[in-house]
Amino acid sequence: MLDSECISSNDSFQRKNSAASGAGDGREHAAVEREMDLVGKPTGEATAMTERTSEQASESQEKSAARPPKEAQAKSGEESAVETTGRSRGARQDFTVGSIPKHLITFAVPLFLGNALQAAYNTVDSIWVGRYLGSQGLAAVSVSGPVIFALVALVMGIGMATTTLVAQYSGAGQPDMVKRTIATSGGLMLLLGIILSLLGVFLRTPILLLINTPPDVLDMASGYLGVFMAGLLAMFFYNGFSAIMRGLGDSRTPLVYLAYATVLNIILDPFMIFGWGPFPEMGVAGAALATVIAQAVSGILGIRYMVRSGLVKLDRSLLALDGFIAKKLFTIGLPAGVQQVVVSMGMLTLTSIVNRFGSAVMAAFGVGGRLDQFAFMPAMSVGLSVTALVGQNLGAGLHERVKKTVKWAAYLTVGITSVVSLVVLVMPGVLISIFNSEPGVLIEGAAYLRIVGSAYVPYALMFMLSGVLRGAGDTVPSMFISLVTLWLVRIPVAAYLSGLMGSRGIWLAIAISPVIGASLNYAYFRSGRWKNKTVVSSRSVPQPSTEAES
Repeated sequence: MLDSECISSNDSFQRKNSAASGAGDGREHAAVEREMDLVGKPTGEATAMTERTSEQASESQEKSAARPPKEAQAKSGEESAVETTGRSRGARQDFTVGSIPKHLITFAVPLFLGNALQAAYNTVDSIWVGRYLGSQGLAAVSVSGPVIFALVALVMGIGMATTTLVAQYSGAGQPDMVKRTIATSGGLMLLLGIILSLLGVFLRTPILLLINTPPDVLDMASGYLGVFMAGLLAMFFYNGFSAIMRGLGDSRTPLVYLAYATVLNIILDPFMIFGWGPFPEMGVAGAALATVIAQAVSGILGIRYMVRSGLVKLDRSLLALDGFIAKKLFTIGLPAGVQQVVVSMGMLTLTSIVNRFGSAVMAAFGVGGRLDQFAFMPAMSVGLSVTALVGQNLGAGLHERVKKTVKWAAYLTVGITSVVSLVVLVMPGVLISIFNSEPGVLIEGAAYLRIVGSAYVPYALMFMLSGVLRGAGDTVPSMFISLVTLWLVRIPVAAYLSGLMGSRGIWLAIAISPVIGASLNYAYFRSGRWKNKTVVSSRSVPQPSTEAES
């Protein structure tokens, strides 16, 4: 559900691209970008800069006259969206105007449904495997999850950075930069996907042994992991497409394609697990293959949509590595990717501790994690919505809308997650029994949900606040907070308490860490430093022929 380094400089292309955008475009763009530099500056400094740039502001009058005012855009959000992105279907939303709670809800609902469908990939696998292949098969699928997450964590950072850049450039009215971001992101994901896929296939068994995978689970886990990693690019294609569309304010189109893929996965699972019809019996590996095929379908549909919408072209530019954009993606994405790596390494270490207690506890841990995914989905969806809203409004310099966005997001996050937490605490055994009915798994799983479910609200607030910081392009603090909460709180506490309380000590450590994480995120948010991290500035686009003008 993430990034490394291979950046090609392309300054000549950037200068040519900027110069070709029209007469006087450089001066106009520079004026707009100087206005973006005012974002987050103290009042006195901002006033001084405004006075210094008053002469240059007149140079952009022609451009301003050609654009409709915000009031007019408010009356025709879809039309302005098409103008900004070059798309023809009007799916993109302009978050710089209109009702903030309405934007949050209408954008978050498709994201929630999409997250639910994406979680359904693995959940359906777990249900089929757990019900018909037993706790060992379920443990094999469960232990593979953290390994997959660890190997793809860095590319997830690239995806997060793509959403941030696309949102801010879109809010600032720079469609060319949006397209350059899309092309560079695609090229990086392809390159990293190939490398990580090869590493995952050849190193899967050593990694599983490293995290203390029991011998009776090892072969099945290795088979599942091998198939999944071989098809890793399929997952990257869809996730990259989804990240781009979120930045453009479109959460509905990815949902539609994901729905197709989910239905396909559900249909294929029994055929490939049990060998129905022309398919051979593959066991847990068949569950992985069904998921890979479904992900490939959603990824191909996403690419086709972007081609038809004019966002990309099926030529060399589709995978072009623009050095300037790549640097921005790594500046934002590397900390986000490292954060995900930290999280994944922490999960692997925690899984290693869990594995010492046998397959029943492993299965309960895996099922509990699947249910956590669904419990966190409302908060994660709101967090992704916040990233898009904050990104667009910061790109447009609308600070008051950013403050209101955070306020409404907090209300939604806490309210919805409180209800979810109550449901989980009231009926933990019923929820676990959906996946497996073995007594040992039921007892351990119910204990997990009772303890971890009590910490869902702090988890939710952590997701939401991280979304705010991502929207601003300020991903370093979240990285350090993840480092602290996982490696200084969760892992040591789990290791210590597991010796005193058994598996219950591990569950308690998992519940304690988000309380610390949410508190640290809130403290940094209150500092206001993230407001000055907007990535759209006078340095965001190389200026054409500046030497000649001087």
